[in-house]
Amino acid sequence: MSHRLAVEGLSVALPKGADRPLALDNVSLTLGSNEILCLVGESGSGKSTTGRAIMRLLPPSVRIQAGQARLDGQELFSLPEPAMREIRGSRIGMIFQEPMTALNPLRTIGDQIGEVFRVHTKLTRTETAKRVQELLSEVLIPDPVAAAKAFPHELSGGQRQRAMIAMALALEPAVLIADEPTTALDVTTQAQILKLIRDLQKRKGTGVLFITHDFGVVAEIADRVAVMQWGKVVEQGPASEILNNPQHPYTQSLIAAVPPLKPTARPPCDNEVLLRVSGLSKTYGRKTLFGKGRVTHAVRDVSFELRRGATLGIVGESGSGKSTTARCVARLIAADTGSVTLGSEDLLALSARQWRRESQKVQMVFQDPFASLNPRRRVGELVAQGLVARGVDRGKAMDRTRLLFEMVGLDPEAVSRYPHEFSGGQRQRIGLARALAPEPQVLIADEAVSALDVSVQAQVLDLLESLRQRLGLSVLFITHDLRVAAQVTDELIVMKNGEMVEAGRASDILENPRHPYTQMLIGAVPGRNWTPPGHAEAAPQ
Repeated sequence: MSHRLAVEGLSVALPKGADRPLALDNVSLTLGSNEILCLVGESGSGKSTTGRAIMRLLPPSVRIQAGQARLDGQELFSLPEPAMREIRGSRIGMIFQEPMTALNPLRTIGDQIGEVFRVHTKLTRTETAKRVQELLSEVLIPDPVAAAKAFPHELSGGQRQRAMIAMALALEPAVLIADEPTTALDVTTQAQILKLIRDLQKRKGTGVLFITHDFGVVAEIADRVAVMQWGKVVEQGPASEILNNPQHPYTQSLIAAVPPLKPTARPPCDNEVLLRVSGLSKTYGRKTLFGKGRVTHAVRDVSFELRRGATLGIVGESGSGKSTTARCVARLIAADTGSVTLGSEDLLALSARQWRRESQKVQMVFQDPFASLNPRRRVGELVAQGLVARGVDRGKAMDRTRLLFEMVGLDPEAVSRYPHEFSGGQRQRIGLARALAPEPQVLIADEAVSALDVSVQAQVLDLLESLRQRLGLSVLFITHDLRVAAQVTDELIVMKNGEMVEAGRASDILENPRHPYTQMLIGAVPGRNWTPPGHAEAAPQ
């Protein structure tokens, strides 16, 4: 197989004061026509830097120190910038990790895709518009005409990602670099995008460098795998060999951290019911100038029970109502109808003053720990502020904060640092410490591990489980990751379009799903037929 892309001895220097001198240290990779090479590793391993270095899109403070990158034999690093601009988009396309930040919010989707043709071709305006429609159809966007006229914020996350793919593939490049294109997407949207990339790659013979930390995705699409740690490639080879017989200790540890899809054996929880939700509904309406508008039933007549010391999972796609349900329970948004009874008290019937007194009983850990932590305040203050607001002496509140830091696996002396000085996993632990500070009875974890590396995710899940057992917490666990749900939940609720479609013991639902929607969700899990080494049980069929 001829190499479309060859990277040899690539080293990239970081600015002074960074955690290591080199972002990339002597990285060598090859990518053939009609091949998918998955580049895997934890955050900070150098995966995205590799992709950006090949594209010559590194920030000014980060520079290529040594090495070569050849596209069909042409060396890229020695080219003048105008020549490199000609290559970007036409011969190498890139799908960026976060389409909302990569797309211009002030320009329509059609205008942004059309720019590729305006810059690189001599197509007329009519021909460009036609090609944009064809591309949007190719990437399976339901209404291409409307999507072309829409601004990025008017599309869903999956549709924005499809639009990015359309832009990257507009000129049918020989090489496509996909940087975490499915991170934090629903399992069904993820499956569609993976199938789309694979189909386009086979149809057009494109070589794909696919950057990911999800081994399920690797099992689903990879021909070959390269594993990166601290800027170095520690192992590479055919996907089947890396996935089923990893040689390097780091690869072994990453694969060992992948949660299997088979549910963990958990004894039935027969404790008393602590939280009872009944008939919960929430609608959103938007009126037009003519008095009419669209009503969205975000949550419709949802009822469930959470037992003391148990973990109840809620799964479903984006827009299914998972997070809205959680936020209604925590009174972060007001439900239209229904009751949320904790013990014998209906939390939704409490006045604002009464709720301030009782709110410590229900606490929440959010999906994005960086966005939910004030960047201008020290983390110790952020954890202690809830206690201080409830009348606890500041000195005692800080003492408890240090104990909480120790409990969640952080250095107690780190209370004086700021959020940006911590990794994503550490910030999630700070979020846990803040939620645990007022000693809640119910902990709501809303996609609390969805954006974390697989090894960090495993650590946070283990921590959450040990805290649940030690403190007797009842946990409401919101996730779109069925592998995670299989490992941590006792009971499971499946939601679609604001309604519950299936509920019961997690093991029963995951091993014997009855509703077609649940069956479709499980069938869409990437790599579902791959069993990580060390997990003897096969995945559910």
